[in-house]
Amino acid sequence: MMTNKDMVELQAAIAHQRAGRLSDAAKAYSRLLKKKPDNFGCIYSLAMVYAQQQKFGAAAEMFGRAAQIRPDMLDVHYNLAVALSMAGNYETAALSYEKVLQLDPRHANARSNYATALLHAGRPADALRQYDELIAQAPASAEAYINRGTARHALKRVKEALADYERAIALKPDFAEAHLNRGNALAELRRSDEALASYQKAIALQPDFADAYNNMANIHSNIGRYEEAIAAYDKGLALQPEDSEARSMRYSAKMHLCDWSNFEIERERLLAAIARGTVVNPFVALAVSSSVEDHLRCAKKFSQLRFPAAAPLWRGEIYRHDRIRLAYVSGDFREHPIAYLTAGMFEHHDRTRFDVTAVSFGPQQERGIRQRLQGAFEHFVDVRAKSDAEIGALLREREIDIAVDLVGFLESARTNVFASRPAPIQVNYIGFPGTLGADYFDYVIADPTVLPLEHVASYTEKAAWLPDAYLPTDATRAVAEVTPTRGELGLPEKGFVFCAFNLSYKINPAMFDIWMRLLREIEGSVLWLREYNTIASRNLRAEAERRGVAAERLIFAPRVPLAADHLARQRQADLFLDTLPYNAHTTATEALWVGLPVLTCLGSSFAGRVAASVDRAVGMAELVTTSLAEYEALALKIAKDPALCAELKQKLARNRQTHPLFDTAGFTRHIEAAYATMWQAYQDGRPPASFAVQREAQAR
Repeated sequence: MMTNKDMVELQAAIAHQRAGRLSDAAKAYSRLLKKKPDNFGCIYSLAMVYAQQQKFGAAAEMFGRAAQIRPDMLDVHYNLAVALSMAGNYETAALSYEKVLQLDPRHANARSNYATALLHAGRPADALRQYDELIAQAPASAEAYINRGTARHALKRVKEALADYERAIALKPDFAEAHLNRGNALAELRRSDEALASYQKAIALQPDFADAYNNMANIHSNIGRYEEAIAAYDKGLALQPEDSEARSMRYSAKMHLCDWSNFEIERERLLAAIARGTVVNPFVALAVSSSVEDHLRCAKKFSQLRFPAAAPLWRGEIYRHDRIRLAYVSGDFREHPIAYLTAGMFEHHDRTRFDVTAVSFGPQQERGIRQRLQGAFEHFVDVRAKSDAEIGALLREREIDIAVDLVGFLESARTNVFASRPAPIQVNYIGFPGTLGADYFDYVIADPTVLPLEHVASYTEKAAWLPDAYLPTDATRAVAEVTPTRGELGLPEKGFVFCAFNLSYKINPAMFDIWMRLLREIEGSVLWLREYNTIASRNLRAEAERRGVAAERLIFAPRVPLAADHLARQRQADLFLDTLPYNAHTTATEALWVGLPVLTCLGSSFAGRVAASVDRAVGMAELVTTSLAEYEALALKIAKDPALCAELKQKLARNRQTHPLFDTAGFTRHIEAAYATMWQAYQDGRPPASFAVQREAQAR
């Protein structure tokens, strides 16, 4: 029994709660519980107060205590489940929803929330079964169809998801969220114009729908309509000005157009967003900041939001296989720079020591590099139609020892496959030049140039240092036999040709200032760039004129159908000018392969040190500078000294045959040694630790 004093305090607590004085109510209920810890009414009321305060972890704890006292009270279990979901504890929330449904199988809200918890817990197949049950109970519920579509979408049953979204729209034509989700499904099916129309409809129904504007902008960016992307991002940001991820994507679209208006203001704003720990696209961060600490902060936040760690599929077992089971996981086993880099390495893997699998979730291609890649692997598994959970289960079922992510933060990323820890050893390689900021990756493949020892603390992965360049190359890469004349390429027959074939978003005002000073200093010289879009070309020509350089001295190389022809034409350039803070990567290896010297400046982060890595690996360390002033001075020296330029080209031609960069077989032995070291540590029960692979004798 309560004393009169306790009754007065209880009445006061109730009054505080009803009046919205939640802090006072919580204190009063807590005092009462110290005297009588099993008072159900106080426990339940305090739980409700915590929920009102949005202290969902504390609320869940109190609802849990209440459930122990009244295990058959439906509302207790329901509120416990809601609190657990709001606290992000979806697996445990699902168990509480199961208890509610045992007590009342027709509790529609509980079943719907249960399905949502399962979806958030990475169990879309289980969620789908619940949504099927909901639709059976309420076949006219548009919400049930849109939720089932979300589950199907997560399972990569995109066409079925699209049908559900369209059914939701048929039932409720003004359902803006259904139009948004329909657009997302159409976008994944690469039906871009239809997706854009769906987003437009969502906006017409809900003019303040920022997500619809941002998704529309993303599609425009993906298909190269950067002006339209910027306009859509602007509308989204007007509604959500603190959306730093959208702001970073807008910045990226501007950089693709070489639109440098407000360049420093926007760059500083993104740097401030990274420092605050808000979400910024990690690839954009590479071009905005040269700080490895910034890159770590950005990658951690992005991974936590997009690819949170899930319940591990691998539980510590030690596999005992005759060969190391190695799986490369990628969406880019197709016409893509990574495919050209890695094809030779895949072909050179030692089948007596490694059982090598490709896990491909990218688009199907029947010709070109795809055919070659399919022949390079012992197993080539197309998982396009599988969910992340299904791909993870496949890796676990195959008892893969080492799973290598070749995607990182690229658009096609399926990093949730790795978030469920399907393999005992998980490796970050090539897809993203830096840390992925996720604890479920054990190693990053690197070399001493791109990842010096002093940077290791800014990586969540341990370093596996290869002795030369971390980038693989293909010593059989085809180059067209016929080199076009300068005249055919639109280049002057005489005069020095500076070449800068990096993507347009890597060019920034500081680099361009240097290039224009070089053109002003070297009479008759030109700057040869790739034409990625006509607006960027127009903007760069205008920037040149603002710096006192005639627009026609910038010459743009159009796209050519065959990669071999693109490689061959680079022979007509004299010097490749690299960018900072984001270097040439594949582009640098291509230039070196055809005999074009690459001048670079050693940056402060992985992305800004790759060209230095490949230069050193081909014995051209003299082309690696350590400041932009030194970079500019050396470019000027080479351009003014034809004998020096010729000597560099001759040396590169010799070194290409004798140095490690293009020794594909030797490179493969080194990366296999790295995999073997990782595997041995795992076999011995040792945790991952950084290590360096020792150089072997070259294969040729």
